[in-house]
Amino acid sequence: MKHIKYILLSLLICSTFSCKKEFLALQPQGELTEEQLMSQEGVEGLLIGSYSLLNGNLDGTWGNYGAAPSQWLFGEVASDNAHKGSSTGDQPPMNAIEQHAPTSTNDNLSNIWNRCFEGIQRCNRTLKVLASLQAGSGSAKFDDARAKEIQGEARLLRGHYYFFLVRVFKMVPYVTEANSGAFVPNDKDIYPNIVDDLQFAVANLSTTKPKNQKGRVDKYAAQAYLGKVLLYQKKYPEAYDLLNAVILAKPSLVDMPYTDNFDITKEDGPETIMSVQHSVGTDGTGGDNGNVGDMLNFPYGNAPINCCGFFQPTIDLANSFKVDALGLPLLDGSFRTNPYKSDYGLTGTDKTNYAVDKTLPLDPRIESTIGRRGVPYRDWGLMPGDTWIRDASNGGPFLAVKNTIDAAQISSGTAPGSSNVTGLNVNLIRLADVYLMAAECAVEKGDLGRALILVNAVRARAAKITPRDINGTPAAAYKVSQYTSFPNDTYARNAVRFERRLELALEGHRFFDLVRWGVAKQTLESYFSFEGGYFNYLKGITIEARDDYFPLPQDQIDRSNGTLKQSPGY
Repeated sequence: MKHIKYILLSLLICSTFSCKKEFLALQPQGELTEEQLMSQEGVEGLLIGSYSLLNGNLDGTWGNYGAAPSQWLFGEVASDNAHKGSSTGDQPPMNAIEQHAPTSTNDNLSNIWNRCFEGIQRCNRTLKVLASLQAGSGSAKFDDARAKEIQGEARLLRGHYYFFLVRVFKMVPYVTEANSGAFVPNDKDIYPNIVDDLQFAVANLSTTKPKNQKGRVDKYAAQAYLGKVLLYQKKYPEAYDLLNAVILAKPSLVDMPYTDNFDITKEDGPETIMSVQHSVGTDGTGGDNGNVGDMLNFPYGNAPINCCGFFQPTIDLANSFKVDALGLPLLDGSFRTNPYKSDYGLTGTDKTNYAVDKTLPLDPRIESTIGRRGVPYRDWGLMPGDTWIRDASNGGPFLAVKNTIDAAQISSGTAPGSSNVTGLNVNLIRLADVYLMAAECAVEKGDLGRALILVNAVRARAAKITPRDINGTPAAAYKVSQYTSFPNDTYARNAVRFERRLELALEGHRFFDLVRWGVAKQTLESYFSFEGGYFNYLKGITIEARDDYFPLPQDQIDRSNGTLKQSPGY
């Protein structure tokens, strides 16, 4: 993990923790004993091992897509923002996620379950060994302040892993250092347990991080994460206080360039609240510490990085960046009228001679989010269309941008021999997210004036984005304006929610937002009606109550001998 002392991968996996996938099994194998780890160095190593699962990588550089920290599959492909992309025959279980028709044997479900529970077990082991060390009489004990910090870090990380699980599966067993190794039923709401972990972190973490250890969580990360979890529970006043505390402690968002969030050379900047650190090239792992979760999500064909054509923005998302004459979003849904769809569906000379419409009024954030034919794609050159797309008939005409890196950075920013594993960090929470969560709380508390200020701050920053240029001319009629007022709760609520889509598109939030807002069914069925006009496999999809969550992995239910119960409806 970048900026944090590394432990050799073989020691980390084969010495410190079980190499098995039965994370609720009674007798994990291949571990050092507590006595062997009973030192400050041993505990610190266990803690770093707890951090290392943030990237979702356990068994090498392939196959952790469902556990990717970007949550591109469950958070975006399951929503109206992205298609699985690629071809229909590659990774077919992902098709079922996009179409909301997964079975309990879908490997992406086991993927996130296994890796998050491995992270939880590592946190639990850290806490257990720390407690044993501190209970002893030897000189190897930590001072009380560092012991509390280690507990705070481990419990925040444990809360994170459980939060990822509960958003996907809802009913999840809660395993701690006290009951680790036992089969635990999933018959209780575990949000109170997550809140308890995060409250401990808030109370015991510092606002400063050790030098050159930027990947460590701190008090601000704990406050923001606790605020987010409370927001999911609709505890708006409590969440509002925590989120505002983070906002007040940070510099103004308006002065933080939007594009820095997606630039490998400007990571861990002032907007980063909590991120997953990725490293390639210099850590000796050959890419295991890189962003392996997004390794499929690059253009295809002759692009500078060309694997493997997955994760393509929807036509619906592209149209959401259209603005009215005043430069405001089209909150009434009219962005689908006369839809912009690039060269999709064109043939012959119309296809060959396609040129981007430079008069189209757009929010400039589209260019950092969606690769469009005829528009510069990072420093790769003009996006050529189908030659960088694996199967446009399956995924559409657009490409994702935020997870990629500049062509000039490939030699230093990708793993040796694997250009599609990059060192680009993934932001779990960034300051704009905090602004918009606080704005949401403000709306629900009736403070529309404060919500207006927060949303307009996000938009003021977007207005400062340098326009994308084609031969000296802007690639669109870019415009981002301020809201003059939020006349009522309904308008304000729609404005905040739409701003979250624009600002955070393809960053893993969208599906979970729709679920917690209670609008997943109406939003997704409307989307399927629109997008199904272009892609037959989306026609006629309906959303049931069970589709707010996904089925528990069948192998875990079987292994528990009936202790774990399947989610209702599956």
